[in-house]
Amino acid sequence: MPSHARPKPSRVPRALLRAGLVISAAGAALAAGGAATANAAPAASDLATDTGAAASGLTGALLHSAAGGLGPVKNLKLDPLANTSVDPLANAVSTQIADFKPVGTTLLTGALSNGAALKDLPLVGTVTRVLPG
Repeated sequence: MPSHARPKPSRVPRALLRAGLVISAAGAALAAGGAATANAAPAASDLATDTGAAASGLTGALLHSAAGGLGPVKNLKLDPLANTSVDPLANAVSTQIADFKPVGTTLLTGALSNGAALKDLPLVGTVTRVLPG
């Protein structure tokens, strides 16, 4: 088959595979953290299980694992080229029609080109307050 007639592979499945692997690795890390905390609890003398204590321990382990895994994500600098002369997001485009207020792209890209983290973004920053850490 000639090379021009070969079907071109799409990049979407590869990106979905990578995203799935990242989510799977995060889930495994959370599960491992919860299992390690659950195994560290002292053994009860009787065979009865206190479900309230087990749920409390599991909740604490999940929150602690999530804080350690997701907490630093909120503080990562999103644009590695921020505050440099080659930053493509530093180029702003704006326009003004008649006496209306000028409209530009700096509202969307300004925070990123200044070196903002995920928690500093206008809309996403309020959502990240839900994340632990």
